[in-house]
Amino acid sequence: METAGWASFEERRAEAATRGRLRGIGISTYVEACGIAPSAVVGALGARAGLYEVGTIRVHPTGSVTVLTGTHSHGQGHETTLAQLVTDRLGVPLAQVDVVHGDTAKIPFGMGTYGSRSLAVGGSAMVKAMDKIVAKARRIAAHLMEASVEDVEFDRGTFRVAGTDKTKSWGEICLTAYVPHNYPIEEIEPGLDETAFYDPKNFTYPGGAHICEVEIEPETGITTVVNFTAVDDVGRVINPMIVEGQVQGGVCQGIGQALLEACVYDAEGQLVSGSYMDYQMPRANDLPMVSVATHVTLCTHNPLGVKGCGEVGAIGSPPAVINAVVDALKDYGVRHIEMPATAAKIWGIINAGHRLAAE
Repeated sequence: METAGWASFEERRAEAATRGRLRGIGISTYVEACGIAPSAVVGALGARAGLYEVGTIRVHPTGSVTVLTGTHSHGQGHETTLAQLVTDRLGVPLAQVDVVHGDTAKIPFGMGTYGSRSLAVGGSAMVKAMDKIVAKARRIAAHLMEASVEDVEFDRGTFRVAGTDKTKSWGEICLTAYVPHNYPIEEIEPGLDETAFYDPKNFTYPGGAHICEVEIEPETGITTVVNFTAVDDVGRVINPMIVEGQVQGGVCQGIGQALLEACVYDAEGQLVSGSYMDYQMPRANDLPMVSVATHVTLCTHNPLGVKGCGEVGAIGSPPAVINAVVDALKDYGVRHIEMPATAAKIWGIINAGHRLAAE
C-alpha cells in the first residue's frame, strides 16, 4: 500500500476529475496452491501419472556439468535458474553448466512444466542428485588426502580436511573420478553421474497482494491502467530478475484477461473471435510499468525453500484490475462487473447511468 501510494489516492482521483476522467483503485490478496503434488494424493483423485520430477547431474572430467531435467523451458529462464543451482552448490562457473531439456532421446522420464512446478519439484530433484555427487566426490577426496570421509568438508568447489590446510579442488576430484590412476576403484565406481527423483511432499503456497490503479475515459469507456504494484511471496528467490520478469508477464496476462480478452460466439454458436484479428490481446501501449517486490517466507517441505512463481502475476492481477474499475464506476451504482470490462461494456454502463440521471 505504501509503494502504491494508497493514502494519497483521493488526491489523484480529484485531479483526474478535473480532466474529465474517472479514477479507481483496487486491491486483491491471494494464496495459490501449485507445485503439485504428492503422487499418492493425485492418484487418489484420479490422476493417471505420478507427479514426481527427475534430475540427472553429469559431471565431466574437466569439471563442467550437464544437467538433464524432465522439466521444460518455454520462456521462464530455466537455463539460467537451474544452472545457478549447480553453481551455488558445486562452485562450477555458470558458463560451464549446460542444461538439457525437452529431448526425450536424452533426458530421463519426467513430467514437464506446468503448475509452477519446475523449480520446486524439478529443482529439488537436482538438489538430491547433487547431494549424491558431493557424497561420492568426498569419498574420492578423502582417499586422495588420506583422511576420513567424515572429516572432509566441501564448499563451493573446494574439498578440505577439517582443521587442516589439506585441500583438493573440484577439478582435481572430477579428473580423478574418470582417470583412476590413484583411485579406490574396488570401493567406488569411476565417474560422477547421478540421478535422483523427487516426489513433492505437499503443494507450495505462494501468496501476495496486488494493487491496481486505473483511469476511465467516460466518452469512450476506455480503461487505462496507470499504476500497478505487486508484492508476492514466492519463497526463496534464486534469480530476482527472472522472478520480476515472470511476475510482470503474468500481470500483463491478467490485465488482458480483466479488460480485453474474450471468446465471442454468434447466435448460432460460431466462434467469431478465432484469430488475433478479432481476439484482443494486450499490447505494450495497454500496459503500465509494473512495480514488483518479493517478501520471502521459505517453503518448509522442499530442500530449496522455493514456491511457485510463474502463475502469481496472472492470479493476483485480474481481481485487482476489476476492483479498480468498480471503484472508478461507483458513482454509477456499479458494485460488480463481469470480465472482461471492455470499453463497450463500460461505455454502456456510463451512458445508462447518464440516461437514468436525466430521467
